[in-house]
Amino acid sequence: MIEHKMYINGEYVTSNRNEWIEIENPATGERISKTPKGTEEDVNKAVEAARKAQHSWELTPNIERGKIVRRLGDEIEAKRDTFIDLLQEEQGKDYELASGEIDLAIDYFRYMSEWARRIEGEIVPSDRENENIFVYKKPIGVIGGIVPWNFPMFILARKVATALVTGCTIVLKPSQQTPNTAAEFTKIIDSMEDIPKGVYNFITGTGSELGNAIASHTDVDMVTMTGSIPAGTKVMEAAAQNITKVNLELGGKAPAIVTENADLDIATESIVTSRLANNGQACTNAERVYVHESKKDELVQRLKEAFESKKIGDPRKDKEADVGPLVSKDRLEEVEQMVSTAVGNGATVVTGGERADVDSGYFYKPTILTDVTHDMEIISDEIFGPVIPITTFQTLDEAIDKGNDTEYGLSSSVYTDDMNEAMRVVNELRFGETFVNRENFEAVQGYHAGMRKSGLGGADGKHGMEDFLVTQVVYMQYKNDKK
Repeated sequence: MIEHKMYINGEYVTSNRNEWIEIENPATGERISKTPKGTEEDVNKAVEAARKAQHSWELTPNIERGKIVRRLGDEIEAKRDTFIDLLQEEQGKDYELASGEIDLAIDYFRYMSEWARRIEGEIVPSDRENENIFVYKKPIGVIGGIVPWNFPMFILARKVATALVTGCTIVLKPSQQTPNTAAEFTKIIDSMEDIPKGVYNFITGTGSELGNAIASHTDVDMVTMTGSIPAGTKVMEAAAQNITKVNLELGGKAPAIVTENADLDIATESIVTSRLANNGQACTNAERVYVHESKKDELVQRLKEAFESKKIGDPRKDKEADVGPLVSKDRLEEVEQMVSTAVGNGATVVTGGERADVDSGYFYKPTILTDVTHDMEIISDEIFGPVIPITTFQTLDEAIDKGNDTEYGLSSSVYTDDMNEAMRVVNELRFGETFVNRENFEAVQGYHAGMRKSGLGGADGKHGMEDFLVTQVVYMQYKNDKK
């Protein structure tokens, strides 16, 4: 079993607590590695190192930071196959999605490196004579980065690349379930002599203990966390003690609206991709379908055929496998419970509805439910598994109202060939993202952010980068010798 260490102030260290967290392969149940179960003292050491390194890192010319961030992407590319294998092993992704995630992480470092020369302030007119008003954009400081288990490498890139290019330092905590890709990335950091000690720190442990210690620390300037609403609430509560800024991407319950004018070829392909990507374990996954009653039977049949055509298996052993395991036994049992409750309340299983017949691991069959009502748990609560409930609507008003009737507000989609319908839905849905006639997945140059309980702030593009900056205004008076 591989034994990882933490990385603080440029050195590999173990925790002062001699306890470990074992990591398992969700496709086999095999124990594959272990990481230190870090403590608040470990957090304090990492934050102290990040604080000491931050000022000199901020003063490093932007272009030099950009070159370093781009090289990180190049180094990931050089170890691409290693990262793909580690990601599949610890998280259970199929090969296409795992390779896509690693390529996206590479692209993210390269994309964000280009912002090094584009961090700009402003000069605005003063109301006084002989005065200029300068608006500076500066790094916010020390970042606490908390990464989830479902996209451990891509979201690492989101947090690390943005922090480093803006002149921030970072204390990174991966999920206790998927730390192996982050540990491999840390080897790259350690090998690069042009990254000063303390700029990047890597700590491991439970989210409840380390997450609270990071969020409540007086020397952390922003906490950026991707995870569940309950976890985000705890981070906000801890950060509130010091009025620390939070950047949160939380859960989602994305509606997919299929109108009577939809192209069902496009709708079917996009909904299948949007539901089954990452085995249904993504905040942006399509979580509920509202289809016009005239299209319901045909759409359900098409989705049924598509779901049943998917190959289930261990993605490391079979590159053709479309659906891998859920990340843990707990996640599998939660999905089972939600489906069972829905069926008990009157839902009909069109296909799936049970564990997959696989020798080991946490596999669940792609599942379609009909005869669901809007008040069911399966419609209101995030499933985070390969299950899609489908219900009908008669008018577009009804579909929009039901789509908006949720505490979440991350992603949404609409399928229609009628531009008037599309524009109505786009303008009236209250979600941070709306995808029209395509699958649910964002672009690095866009902006990924939620409304309501789906989060605060965002990531990607110019606006995501600016979340890592603070504004300083300077009122500069000067003497005018001509007077």
